[in-house]
Amino acid sequence: MKQTQSRAQRQASPGADKRTRSTGAVAARTGFGDLWRSWLGHHREVALESLRRFFATPMASTMTALVIAIALALPAALQLGLANFQRAVAGWDGQPQVSVFLHKDARDAAVESFAAKLRSDPAIAEVTYISPEEALAEFEQASGLGDVLAGLDANPLPAVLLLRPRDTQDDDKLQILVANLQQQALTDSVVLDLAWVQRLTQLTEVGQRLSAGLAVLLALGVILVVVNTIRLHIESRREEILVVKLVGGTNAFVRRPFLYSGLCYGFCGGILAWLLLLGGVLLLSGPIAGLSSSYGSNYALAGPGFSYFIGLTAGAALLGLSGAWLAATRHIRAIEPT
Repeated sequence: MKQTQSRAQRQASPGADKRTRSTGAVAARTGFGDLWRSWLGHHREVALESLRRFFATPMASTMTALVIAIALALPAALQLGLANFQRAVAGWDGQPQVSVFLHKDARDAAVESFAAKLRSDPAIAEVTYISPEEALAEFEQASGLGDVLAGLDANPLPAVLLLRPRDTQDDDKLQILVANLQQQALTDSVVLDLAWVQRLTQLTEVGQRLSAGLAVLLALGVILVVVNTIRLHIESRREEILVVKLVGGTNAFVRRPFLYSGLCYGFCGGILAWLLLLGGVLLLSGPIAGLSSSYGSNYALAGPGFSYFIGLTAGAALLGLSGAWLAATRHIRAIEPT
């Protein structure tokens, strides 16, 4: 009788059963915006915490950043030196040049006729005549021996014709041109400056390759320094990592603070490397300016500009991040709660 009465009551009020069921737990779906804000908030908190830990141990952090800075400053200094060397020789076009020294007793009319003949030669692009007086004045200015040369009875320098060949890539044609010039009646001697051009080009190439090789080796050294530093940080926080993993923290979640630590080490190392370069340039700029002025030049040593600052800091930060990722990925994966 009671069961029949309860069924009748439920049939009479069907909404009552629905209201009873609706009072249970309700599952809510998290939106993409909430996930994005949570992800950004965690990154912000982790970055600030990494900075706080970095400055909490200033001596150890500075020493690590200084090691990174020295490793980065060495190839950067070599590259900066090559850039200054190329800028110093930028006024010289680097093309082979033939110097034809004429006999001292050659007459002016014969020299002019010989120069006109050479200008009409299709193998020669340009002919420049330097008289003995002009050669002596240029030598006095370059050597600073004006008082000594003034005491000479006669000008010891001959007239010179500077020839610029049209085809500078074919060594055989250059050698044929030199042989033809040596057979001329007014020619005393012929000098081809091709060897100096080749040596300068090879020296520059050697410097560039040396700089690139040194940069690769020292970049590996920076990564190893960061790997060892982050490994020590992980070992010192092993218990904390175990607790985070026990409550469900993923490897990516645990790894994130150490990535920011490696980024801090690399970025500060890049700043210190730029400061080391700047200090070296300031130390050498005075003597180099004095040396260049003694040769009648106003050449000044160029320092590391804003592009060097951006390159060093960004490259160092990337190396620090790479080293931290390698260390954290390997060692955090090995730490698992039992």
